[in-house]
Amino acid sequence: MEFCSMPDLSTEEIERIKQSVAIKLGENIKRVRKQRNLTQSELASMVLSDRQYLYKIESGKVGISVSKLYVIAAALEIDVQDLL
Repeated sequence: MEFCSMPDLSTEEIERIKQSVAIKLGENIKRVRKQRNLTQSELASMVLSDRQYLYKIESGKVGISVSKLYVIAAALEIDVQDLL
């Protein structure tokens, strides 16, 4: 089995990717939350988190685990892939 040689990503490139993903994901969560007429506090309560943490997710200030992403998607009654 042969593997393609791929260039190493720089630390800056990795951080840029992580930040852009967090921002896009947060924007999508916020958009769907508003479509469902939920406040940050209401959604946070549904997913057993606090409002400040949800604010940080929606603003792209923090990344989230895959499991938390699935919990949020379930609370919003949407498929995870629709948030990505």
